[in-house]
Amino acid sequence: MRNDEHYMRLALEEAKRAEEIGEVPIGAVLVYNDEVIARAHNLRERDQRSIAHAEILAIDEACRKLGTWRLEQTTLYVTLEPCAMCAGAIVLSRIKRVVFGANDPKGGCAGTLMNLLHEPRFNHQVEVVSGVLAEQCGELLSQFFRRLRQQKKRKK
Repeated sequence: MRNDEHYMRLALEEAKRAEEIGEVPIGAVLVYNDEVIARAHNLRERDQRSIAHAEILAIDEACRKLGTWRLEQTTLYVTLEPCAMCAGAIVLSRIKRVVFGANDPKGGCAGTLMNLLHEPRFNHQVEVVSGVLAEQCGELLSQFFRRLRQQKKRKK
């Protein structure tokens, strides 16, 4: 059985694919029975779709592959803490476990701003593991936004 760091490295590979095409470098991998059943990265800018987050795309792919919206017994690995939209999709998909790398102080809804994944008023709660390869995940994002700011300064 592979460990959380192994799958987070795969999510980081997805994040790097996003970065290569100018997207915010966030990647996600969905695992069932120790097998990757879906992988995705942000495509919001490319597709100009607000819902094209890595988590949503991976969930959609997994649903198609398994032929069900119930993703029970799966684990979602994502390089950045899920936002409210993605946390909602995770709960509604019945994902068992979420493992994320970097905390999101501006939009994190898996423990930073709030924890929608543990909300007892929902009919499903999700196990959360945070901080797996957090430094690598956070540094990828920091470098991306640093380059973006430098590019904007040069254009002025």
